[in-house]
Amino acid sequence: MSNQSNTQIKRAAVFASGNGTNFEALINASLPIEIAVVVCDHADARVVQRAVNHNVPVVLSEIHRGVSKVQREQQLLNDLAPYKVDFLLLAGYMRIVGKTLLAAFPRKIINIHPALLPSFPGRHGIDDAYAAGVKVTGVTIHFVDDGVDTGEIIEQAPVHRDEDDTLESLEAKIHAVEHELYPNTVRYLIEKGVL
Repeated sequence: MSNQSNTQIKRAAVFASGNGTNFEALINASLPIEIAVVVCDHADARVVQRAVNHNVPVVLSEIHRGVSKVQREQQLLNDLAPYKVDFLLLAGYMRIVGKTLLAAFPRKIINIHPALLPSFPGRHGIDDAYAAGVKVTGVTIHFVDDGVDTGEIIEQAPVHRDEDDTLESLEAKIHAVEHELYPNTVRYLIEKGVL
């Protein structure tokens, strides 16, 4: 008798816009998922090369003049269809997810944010927390809704700012926490049947 489960491995799409270190952390974490595809909105982003290095296909979803968000997301759904993904993991994706994707993946889109939400939402969370002089910032994992970093919080981890921290050293500390928290949270959500 086999100890293997009859459940199929869940398939994820990772959405990223930049360097791809959170993608790398997810793929190296030996999660009980398959990262089936990376979606990127910049052809020259470092995450594209990281995906290629791991033999993960890449779908480019660049912004084009005259194409609406609904049209772009519908095309993206068409592009994702062959990969049969069960959920989306946003990892430094700098676009606001619209109603088309939200409807296709209800409560199946997760984001990581480099601050303790609801404080410092948006694309400059680390910079904003540093400029505000907070002594504690951190990392938030949350469900995606139609707002900007307003979805239900799943998990958070604090990052303490030392007196001698520069913006760069604080950013490095936050990224180190991200690379642990995101895979661990995804693992937990899979084990609990949420994803």
